[in-house]
Amino acid sequence: MARGGGPDGPHPVDKHVGRRVCEKRISLGYNQSDLGRALGLTFQQIQKYEKGANRISASKLWDIARFFKVDVSYFFQGLTEQAQAGMAEGDAPTFEHDFPATRHTIELARLAPSLSARHQKLLLDMARELAGRDADDEN
Repeated sequence: MARGGGPDGPHPVDKHVGRRVCEKRISLGYNQSDLGRALGLTFQQIQKYEKGANRISASKLWDIARFFKVDVSYFFQGLTEQAQAGMAEGDAPTFEHDFPATRHTIELARLAPSLSARHQKLLLDMARELAGRDADDEN
C-alpha cells in the first residue's frame, strides 16, 4: 500500500514540507514539470512530494533548496507550532494548512500584510461572506 493511502494518510511533517515546496515553487513561477526537470524527476513525483504522499529524502530536499535558493530550514518554518501544539499551549489552535495552495491563495497571503488593518478586516469579511461563513464560525 502507498504511504499516503493508510487510514492516517501522510505524516503531518511530510505534508508540511510538501506544502512549503509547493508554495515556494508557485511563488517563484515554476510548474511541477520545471522543478522535476531540474531535479531529474517526473512531475508526478513532484506531485507526490507536494501532497506528502512520498517523503522527500534529505539529499533531494537539499537539491530543492539549492534550486529555490533557500536554506533547507525554509521547508520546516511554521512546523514548530504544529509539532508543539497541545504540549504547552493548552487550548491554542494548531497550525492549520489543509487549504489548497494555489497561486491565488499565495498571492493573497503575500499581499495581506501590506494592507491597513481596516482593509485586512474588509478583505476577511468579504472572504467569509463569499465562503458562506460567519465571523463566529472562525473563533
